[in-house]
Amino acid sequence: MRFEISKVLDAIEGRVCTDPALARAVVDLAEVIRWQNLDGGRPASLLRLGMVIDALSRQIGEDSVQVYAIVHRALLSDADLTSNERMVVRRWADDGLVEVLDQPGDRMLEVADLLGLPVLTRARLDGLVGRYPWLGQAGRALAPVPGAGGPVFIAHVGGGQDPSTGSRSPAGVKLLSRKWRCPEPGCALFGGGGGAFADLAAIDRVPSEQPPPTLRTGAPTCPRHGSRLSDAGPRPRSEVLAVRIGGLVRKRFVLTEADPVAVGRAPDGPGGVQLGQWLNDEARRWISRSHVRFDLGRGGEVVVTDTSTNGSGIRPGGSMAETDRIPLPPQQSRTLGEGDLIELYPGVQVGRAAETTSDATYAPNSVMAEAPTMAMRLPRP
Repeated sequence: MRFEISKVLDAIEGRVCTDPALARAVVDLAEVIRWQNLDGGRPASLLRLGMVIDALSRQIGEDSVQVYAIVHRALLSDADLTSNERMVVRRWADDGLVEVLDQPGDRMLEVADLLGLPVLTRARLDGLVGRYPWLGQAGRALAPVPGAGGPVFIAHVGGGQDPSTGSRSPAGVKLLSRKWRCPEPGCALFGGGGGAFADLAAIDRVPSEQPPPTLRTGAPTCPRHGSRLSDAGPRPRSEVLAVRIGGLVRKRFVLTEADPVAVGRAPDGPGGVQLGQWLNDEARRWISRSHVRFDLGRGGEVVVTDTSTNGSGIRPGGSMAETDRIPLPPQQSRTLGEGDLIELYPGVQVGRAAETTSDATYAPNSVMAEAPTMAMRLPRP
């Protein structure tokens, strides 16, 4: 039982981040773990975060969805959690995967405002629409509630049911154009990172990955330490790409000028995007271990190079018509135009995330698959 719970917590760990490019929603972890009616279990459980992540995956039709979690500092010693759960939350904090704060509610809305993300909460937000007008938009404030097959979302403020990202605020665009440095030694968010569990980090962290600073009297400030941040120079240009297999978005990843990304069946080295777990036998035989490489040019153009044995194809503007497909032979390169997809094998495509959506009925891979009993995954009748 303990081993199985540890496995599901490891899976959940892969779905929390403070990366503005990859997060799909903002949550207050101290609130989520106490939604007892989701499973009828103990007063606080870290597994409920996994249930909410699964619900978000089902709602937006996308696998490997990540959430931006804000953590109340008291949660690190909360006696309602098991000792293992507290250790896991501390590790997430040490690795910079979550933000640890004294007032998570205010920061949750600030992050959502800066990044244009939806908020998943049951807290009353009616009185805050004047301060954050986007709370009244469809899909920007949603409350997870029990459903027949697990949690579902209802519109918390305003109308609409579908979580959707909005636009980053002007302040968010400005803050995220720079890198920042915290004066506190070992700051996991804006410094060298790391802590007691730094060597146990389960996720490779991108050097340019930083959360948005909090603004105090207009000055960029470290949300964890309350220290004024110094400007560490421009943030590297980046582009978010998405893998779609069988019409379903399976994974997002970030491409920067400094770090090309290899995509294939099982690329060697860190930072590669592995597709093998989603491929059928025929696709595995066709797609090379490292099939294509993506580079980001200085002008922001995305260049794809075929590094395979069998070659690839370009789908101009996302067209699936065979007459429109442009072959990309091995060792050849091409700049992806607007809406273009690189096709490694029929039904296996990669393109810009903003232009790549799921177009099939979706059955997401559950982060709760390793939970020891169905009672931990589904609400009781």
